[in-house]
Amino acid sequence: MTEARNVLGTALETCCTSPMTGFYRDGKCNTGAGDMGAHVVCAQVTEEFLEYTRAQGNDLSTPAPAFGFPGLKPGDRWCLCASRWKEALDAGVAPPVVLAATHASALEYVSLVDLKQHALD
Repeated sequence: MTEARNVLGTALETCCTSPMTGFYRDGKCNTGAGDMGAHVVCAQVTEEFLEYTRAQGNDLSTPAPAFGFPGLKPGDRWCLCASRWKEALDAGVAPPVVLAATHASALEYVSLVDLKQHALD
């Protein structure tokens, strides 16, 4: 198995371990066949984004203890679905991203130019 790459072409870095993120809950925005949502964009969520995604039917703020989900608050980093990040971009509420921790497959949904315009790193 080859090492996962980020959008910059280097080794995929950890997005966040507190709260533990990633489709595989390994702290990285890794993806695979079971990840239908492509949770590959490492973003630092904002209140504006959390409100937007809640309005779209995906409440990331409310804890869901049954799933080990603590709920997110502004400033938390989380592996977002690439398509949701792109929707937020189009709506003008895309949260900033960590390029080194954003999986290369995000480029199937959004351009590197757009990601770089919202980069923290």
